[in-house]
Amino acid sequence: MRRFLHKFLIWPAALLPVVCTATCSSSLYSSGSYGTAQGASGEAQYVVYMPQPASCYNGDIILYAHGYVAPGSPADAWMSQLTLPDGTSLPALVNSLGFGFAASGYSKEGLAILQGIQDTAALANVIQGLSIPVVHYFSTGASEGGLVATKLVEESPLYHGGLAVCGPLGDFQKQIDYMGDIRVLFDYFFPGVLTSAGGSAVDIPEALIDNWSTIYEPAVVSALSASPLNTAQLINTGNIAIGLNFANAADSITGALWYNVFATNDAASTLGGNPFDNIGRIYSGSLDDVRLNASVARFAATGTAPIEIPNYDTTGLLAVPVVTLHTLADPIVPYWQETLYAAKVLTEHSSAELSRIPVASYGHCNVSAADAEAALALLLLKAGL
Repeated sequence: MRRFLHKFLIWPAALLPVVCTATCSSSLYSSGSYGTAQGASGEAQYVVYMPQPASCYNGDIILYAHGYVAPGSPADAWMSQLTLPDGTSLPALVNSLGFGFAASGYSKEGLAILQGIQDTAALANVIQGLSIPVVHYFSTGASEGGLVATKLVEESPLYHGGLAVCGPLGDFQKQIDYMGDIRVLFDYFFPGVLTSAGGSAVDIPEALIDNWSTIYEPAVVSALSASPLNTAQLINTGNIAIGLNFANAADSITGALWYNVFATNDAASTLGGNPFDNIGRIYSGSLDDVRLNASVARFAATGTAPIEIPNYDTTGLLAVPVVTLHTLADPIVPYWQETLYAAKVLTEHSSAELSRIPVASYGHCNVSAADAEAALALLLLKAGL
């Protein structure tokens, strides 16, 4: 930890950044594409950033796994996720602390957790090919990438620790069902708003995808505004986080519905069937739960999806430290994913390796540079550096 103490003061209740005596800048060291020859699952983009001057480099590399990218997005869309919500550049932040930084664009868009695991791991071969000396690798990621980062640490001895931000670590099937529940509940409370495009909650028509931002998202917002009572019932029955401000309702609901619109078809194609299953689910929290449960749309999982889903789950078995960072009012990946993961870790007798940092704010992955620095400092402390 000695070489990191000049960056942080460690207090009993907090890890606070202080002014550093030396300034390290960030420089794009290499970028391009790599593929199966380097161990990736297919052709993928990559970037490597290194601290400058070279004497700033502490010998450790942080690998970063990005979150969900909708199918059909521009090839470099993933790179927008290298910036925190407060505008801080992740490579610049990591390099300023003396670490190298590398990230992959993955060989697949959409549901790409398995590809993300393989492609992020293969970055070590890219870095070796660039003749960059490495003492330790750390695996980090946000949202879908938080799950990638955690599974990397669980499955490979390459990593000295991991940092997962707002990832669905606890139960992937429950994450799928959470998103599907919000869609079927929305269709119940606001009939015709989305179903007017055709299809269903598990079969998204191209018209809905192509016109989401211009027609259907505004229609959702308008419907929510016109019926606060139904909006409140949707939030209550779907257990959707909105923080302390009801004005966040539209953002929370449209954010969750965005994933239903843009992720459902790809997930079914990737998994070999529909993974959402609400047969037998009892919904509660409306003004008439009997009517709700009798009328809400029901879908059963199909094809190979139920068989494939376990491949996306964590085990909770940790041999090295993992730090998680998660907003308490996250409407996309609910904070209960952290609780479920902690229970897995406890079952595997690995609790000493897990440290959880809840962030008292609203939004998905809405963490600041100070939050990220504190989490990284804790990870390094736990890793004995």
